[in-house]
Amino acid sequence: MPGRILGGRYTVQDKIGTGGMATVYRGIDEVLGRTVAIKTMLPQFAADESFAARFKQEAQAAAALQSPYIVSVYDWGKDGDTYYIIMEYLRGIDLKSGIRRHGALDPQKVAQIGSQIAQALTIAHNHDIIHRDIKPQNIMVQQDGNIKVMDFGIARAKNSHITTDNSVLGTAHYVSPEQTRGKELGPTTDIYSLGIVMYEAATGQVPFDGNDAISVAMKQVNEQPLPPSQINPAIDPSLESIILKCMQKDPADRFQTADELNRTLRDYLAGRIRDVNSATAGIALTSTQVAPVVDVSNSTASLQPINRLDTTGDSRPLTATEHAQQEAQRKQRSRKHKTIAGVLAALFALSIIAYMATRMYAAGNATRPVPNLLNFTQEEALKAIDESGYFERGNVREEYSTTVDKGKVMDQDPDPQRQMARGTQINIWVSKGPEPAKSVTVPDLRGLSPSEAEALLEKNKLSGKAGDSVYDDELEPNLVSKQNPVAGASAKEGDVITYQLSKGSESVEVPNVVGSSYDSANSTLTDRGFKVQVEYQDSNDVSDGYVISQSPSDSTSKGATITIVVSTGPKKSDIPWVVGDSESTARSAIENAGFTVNVTYSESYDTESGIVMSQSNSGSANAGSSVTITVSSGPGPYSRSNSSSSGSSSGSSSSSSSDNSSGSSSNGSSSGSGSDSSSDSSSSTDGSYDYDSGDGSSHTDTEYDTYQD
Repeated sequence: MPGRILGGRYTVQDKIGTGGMATVYRGIDEVLGRTVAIKTMLPQFAADESFAARFKQEAQAAAALQSPYIVSVYDWGKDGDTYYIIMEYLRGIDLKSGIRRHGALDPQKVAQIGSQIAQALTIAHNHDIIHRDIKPQNIMVQQDGNIKVMDFGIARAKNSHITTDNSVLGTAHYVSPEQTRGKELGPTTDIYSLGIVMYEAATGQVPFDGNDAISVAMKQVNEQPLPPSQINPAIDPSLESIILKCMQKDPADRFQTADELNRTLRDYLAGRIRDVNSATAGIALTSTQVAPVVDVSNSTASLQPINRLDTTGDSRPLTATEHAQQEAQRKQRSRKHKTIAGVLAALFALSIIAYMATRMYAAGNATRPVPNLLNFTQEEALKAIDESGYFERGNVREEYSTTVDKGKVMDQDPDPQRQMARGTQINIWVSKGPEPAKSVTVPDLRGLSPSEAEALLEKNKLSGKAGDSVYDDELEPNLVSKQNPVAGASAKEGDVITYQLSKGSESVEVPNVVGSSYDSANSTLTDRGFKVQVEYQDSNDVSDGYVISQSPSDSTSKGATITIVVSTGPKKSDIPWVVGDSESTARSAIENAGFTVNVTYSESYDTESGIVMSQSNSGSANAGSSVTITVSSGPGPYSRSNSSSSGSSSGSSSSSSSDNSSGSSSNGSSSGSGSDSSSDSSSSTDGSYDYDSGDGSSHTDTEYDTYQD
């Protein structure tokens, strides 16, 4: 088949599976350029008209079913002697293999899968199509976690008369009691099978098992299942009651439609499920038990209610008398039907055996049970296939497994004990052991809260563990400070990343450096691990270059910055020049500049009164220092004579000295006489001039200069 083109359009590639009546290949739709699954009928059945009709019916029925949970059928046809169906190609793993590898699933996942299968069955049942072979092998779990129901190969439309014998075509582990007994089938048959699928998904094992199909079929009819919670305690009562209601022996006691089951499962998933009437109230479910073999349609007639209705219609507990009466009735019925039940059981067992034997004989011994190769080594499995002389080797694939030892067969197709035709290829999957963890890059957790760090690690398929907290000068407390391995390092999926939370900055005592010189203070602080920031400030009290203050002064975080204020000495300011200004103006200017003012007054012949004649200092000086100004008080009591007699006196003196008759003094000087005696000045004996002070006295020129000063 590989390389063959069917219908002039579909190129067959490699084989991906073999079923009871068909082989499935991967292929290419050359027209649309997409990958498809190509299902071809096995050659030994292609010539059988009934099988060919059923194959054609499958294609027509499945093509009418449109659901996100049903594998899509694109086309079908016949090429030569080959019947084929073109279907959607699915990537994933069948539910059976998933359960084998991982064991029981989470109850929420079980309910989700059950809901999706129920939705698929709702579509099929609305088209009057009963699948009749619901089992984990026909449920494909895709990579996104959603499922697709496959293989409507034995599905039968209710109005079809092709399989008039109502033959048991499903796998014995999943068939309903009425299917085993050859009764008319309805939608509740698929619901029963779905209940077993959910049971297996929730517990990791089928409810009924045996050495052969006949023994399993007998248990389907006669035995009650062990409650799932006794196998897996994680299953809650609500889900358990849903599963057990699906698996009731009497179809009338099950969910009557797949849609009803779907709605119940959705209510369970949403947390709003109420008690489910599982119709098991009168059956002790503490252990697996054999139910009496009676007419299935009336099998619940002997199950008396545990409560009676009172006059208001409400349920009430039985009284002791009522309970005794019921017990007596039960024993009477038990004795009456005991013999009948035994006979019916024997007859029923014989009928089952005869039926199965007839089926095998009618097939002309054309089928044999597939050997169980699970847990064989690859060599042992292939040798067993060869030694059978009946089956052929199929594909050998390797997959990772956490439950099956490396080198052992973890799965096979067809399943063990399934009746298959001569020449059927057996595909095996060999365990490669646990899958090596993939490499991932460690994310940066610094600065994240613990919940944020855990979420980021989970996203990267890593685990987190909090270590001892550490001091961190840059982060607030309770944020991730350090991690191991560090961010950017390579790790394996599932590795544990240890992170340490910040305790904030470590507090240490700050040494007191106030009054120290800058060099000494800087050295002391840096030696303790602090950073130093310097500010400068004028000070009249602290000498230039010494520390005035520091901040903080008591304690702070290790490595923090300490600010010190260093003195630049007293503040110096420019002294305003006020000579020539009025006293008030000069005083204001000096005081506004930060100085104090001392004022002295002095008479001045040349400077107007109230005007500053001089100041003690100029340039710059320390703020607050004193500046003395000298203010003119105007001219004093002495004034210089502007008379011109000073000139004639000189001449008179000259004439007097020549006129010796006028008189002479003892020192040879002569004084004026006559008209000259009225002059306001005269020559002194030392040659200086006398000045009239205006008070009748006279002063020398030297005395006047001293006064002016």
